[in-house]
Amino acid sequence: MAASAAVALALAGCSSPSSNRDSGGGDADTGKITTQSQAIDANAKGPAPEIEGSRKGGNLEVQAQTTPATFDPTDNYYVDANGISKLVLRTPTQFDIRDGKPTLVPDLTDVGTPSADGLTWTFKMQQGIKYEDGTVVKVEDLAYAIKRSFAHDVYPNGPAYQLAYFKDGDKYKGPYTSGDTYSGVETQGTDTLIIHLRQKFQDLPFYMSFPLFTPIQKAKDTKQDYKNHPIATGPYMFDTYQAGTKLVLKRNPNWDPKTDPVRHAYPDTFTFNWGVDLVKSQTAVLNSNGADANAINYDPLDSSLIPQLKGKETQLLQGQSSCTIVWQLDSRKIPLEIRKAIAKAWPYDASFKAGGFNDYVAERASTVLPPSVPGYEKYPPVPDLSGTGAGDPEGAKKMLEAAGKVGFEISYYYDNTKPIPQQVSQVRTDALTKAGFKVKAIGVATADLRSKTSDYDAPVNTGQSPRGWCSDWPTGGSWFPVLFKSSSVADGSTWGMLADKELDKKIDDINNLPTEQATPKWAALDKEIFEKYIALPLYYDKLALVQGTNVGKSVGDPTTSLPVLSSMYLKS
Repeated sequence: MAASAAVALALAGCSSPSSNRDSGGGDADTGKITTQSQAIDANAKGPAPEIEGSRKGGNLEVQAQTTPATFDPTDNYYVDANGISKLVLRTPTQFDIRDGKPTLVPDLTDVGTPSADGLTWTFKMQQGIKYEDGTVVKVEDLAYAIKRSFAHDVYPNGPAYQLAYFKDGDKYKGPYTSGDTYSGVETQGTDTLIIHLRQKFQDLPFYMSFPLFTPIQKAKDTKQDYKNHPIATGPYMFDTYQAGTKLVLKRNPNWDPKTDPVRHAYPDTFTFNWGVDLVKSQTAVLNSNGADANAINYDPLDSSLIPQLKGKETQLLQGQSSCTIVWQLDSRKIPLEIRKAIAKAWPYDASFKAGGFNDYVAERASTVLPPSVPGYEKYPPVPDLSGTGAGDPEGAKKMLEAAGKVGFEISYYYDNTKPIPQQVSQVRTDALTKAGFKVKAIGVATADLRSKTSDYDAPVNTGQSPRGWCSDWPTGGSWFPVLFKSSSVADGSTWGMLADKELDKKIDDINNLPTEQATPKWAALDKEIFEKYIALPLYYDKLALVQGTNVGKSVGDPTTSLPVLSSMYLKS
């Protein structure tokens, strides 16, 4: 998934277009985590249980350095906008964060029932749900929203799984171009939505938690202008919006908490301010003078503020996130023995330090899946892929000598307009040069970095994007089929540029299983893929956010890297 504005500071060319920090890691102890299991609660019903100590009232201010890209539900593939949109938009399913882990629960519909062949899914819709203007949500509005998601010429940034999995998804171009008749979606009566697939998609109920599945009335679809005021079905609605700067949400009088198993509406208003100075904002929130006591900043904790946490530990919201950050190695251009030598020489610890990371916001990685995703297993790291250590340039040089490849050129793009990427690049260059490689580090401007790293025909052999991945939903099905199949290269979402038909079949075989059966099988494939040395695991992103003294106990959402905004409240 596209990264949040918070994660944006930590990723350069991640799954998601929003980050500028370079590689790093962390030393947090994950010994208590072994293997995650899948969680679905098909029987969850509203209203959501009240939160102990909560109260209604007040304005809660939410601050961040980076601006969300869009609030159009069809074009929304960024986790920060997704997290904020949960206050405004309801979807067929949603996630309830329980003990820090996501559990899929019903929202506008149930969690779905597949046909015997897995190619038809039926979802039953709750009746009586209303939009902010009091209009009743119809099942046809859900169907229209799905049809709208195929208009990728208009909404190019939205997720595209439906194009590959839904029946005729490769032919239908959305209602503006192809009309309303589409064979992949139909409705029956007033409460039944039916989705027809061209191939099995066991994770469909998880995908339907995405904003693109929020209902949209055809008559009120203002196309490109819809992002300025998406019509609310959740507990809050747009009041005022200055794109790129500020959003104020107020209560939606037509939201019924009895129909919602997860959301609350405690503050009277939410005010989002973007473009703030990260350190100044976080310092003000920690000091909590005046209105700053009612604020939260969802950027990752800046390392310079760690000393200020003493005595203020209750103001730090910590939790798991949904991202693994890596440094790619192009298997088309670098032989396996050379990829192993790169891993042997890699300066994990020095890169972490130069990147300005800390243990609050980053945990050293050694797997594809991060700890927050069911199917994660902390297996013994593949040699030299532990995400830790000073590197062994001498050992790497011996490997190059044995292969007759001393002087092999390693090339990559980096941001030469900011000090941190420059520092990390120098650390990387020094270590690889000492190991006997020739390093060609190509400096580019921030504005050009994404287009350069996403060009798989560019004259580089490492560091292409995505330089990380964040869960689209918390299953291995949103990782392995997207990143490691042969088709991933053409899709622009590959780690390592693999083209392995045998691996393709293994991924498909697991992905076609029911989710609860597939979950425990991803870990073995995780290790097998890393044994191909197609990427160097750097770190798992972690949640470490500061909040004011008057903000009640918050919960981190590992699916968005934000707090669970719909559970937040002010103490007084």
